[in-house]
Amino acid sequence: MKRTLFNEDHELFRNQYIKFLEREVEPHAAQWEKDGILPREVWLSAAKNGYLCPWIPKEYGGLGLDYLYDIIIAEETAIRSIGFLITSQNDVVVPYIYNFGTEEQKRKYLPGCVTGDYICAVAMTEPNAGSDLQGIQTKAVKDGDHYILNGQKCFIGLGILNSLVIVAAKTDTKIQPQYKGISLFIVDNDCPGYKRGRRHEKMGWHSQDTAELIFEDCRVPESNLLGGEGNGFRMLMKELQQERLIISVCAVAIMKRILNECKKYINTRKAFGQFISAFQNTRFQMAEMYTTYEMCQVFLDRLIEEHIAGHNVDMETAMAKYFLCDSLKTIADKCLQFYGGYGFMEEYRICQDYRDARVFPIMGGSSEVQKEIIANSVLK
Repeated sequence: MKRTLFNEDHELFRNQYIKFLEREVEPHAAQWEKDGILPREVWLSAAKNGYLCPWIPKEYGGLGLDYLYDIIIAEETAIRSIGFLITSQNDVVVPYIYNFGTEEQKRKYLPGCVTGDYICAVAMTEPNAGSDLQGIQTKAVKDGDHYILNGQKCFIGLGILNSLVIVAAKTDTKIQPQYKGISLFIVDNDCPGYKRGRRHEKMGWHSQDTAELIFEDCRVPESNLLGGEGNGFRMLMKELQQERLIISVCAVAIMKRILNECKKYINTRKAFGQFISAFQNTRFQMAEMYTTYEMCQVFLDRLIEEHIAGHNVDMETAMAKYFLCDSLKTIADKCLQFYGGYGFMEEYRICQDYRDARVFPIMGGSSEVQKEIIANSVLK
């Protein structure tokens, strides 16, 4: 179906961004996969071309563009599956500062997020607390005009490369329910006691650095407390709507590319004297998968409209995050099967796609957590 979200200006922007990726990202993607990290220069180049946080108002150094420009960046970046976590900065981390920060915090940090001086991460997950945020053990104790942070985070995207991280910590360990004791802090490289731990070796997303973060008597100025003490969980829950939406956007974009590349392959590969696309099993499975993709895209586009309009779509984003990401995983698996032994070879893109797709039902809250959110809404 023809998509109706974007106007002519959006599509001009899309074409410009595609050219940027083709020129400055795609030629290096294979090497970055081997290196396990992207160079800082690509972030600075993206910033120079206006692709870092284009939604930030001009008064803070941004372009003041609407959110559909971010959707375009997310889609086209995901299509190339290069582990370039520009969407994490644009749509997940920096909005915490803009939506909940003081005017002083906004003026201090937002311009650097646009210029690439700050590469941003968010640190929630811990070794014993993933989707269950109430279980975090990182603590922040007030000490004069500073807070002292102690704890460890894991599975943090841009854990090595970041120069600013939003950290969830408990400022009150006795309050019940526990989530009322969670606060958020802006921790940058100037905060003593902030250290990078080991870099994780992952199944997929090799070019995106993922690491442990360690806070050992980390001194954070009181002025870096974000949104007030005890409000961390509320802020996290509010921003998770957009995080899950943008993950879903990436999932559907990758789904489309996998299907289109698979279609090309089965129309050129022969078995038993005919193209693979001629077998009824192949035709039926491709029909099923393209139908799934179209249904996912239509639902997602409607959801994007609702989110931009400012509506509460927590349940619907949970639905998208669960169903679309699980669908991506299934489609990557089915398409790889059509490639036979070639699908197991790194020289074919489907091999990387299969590995990369597996994290989607986990990150941003597992599929099981999304089902609980949905059930809590529909079974009231």
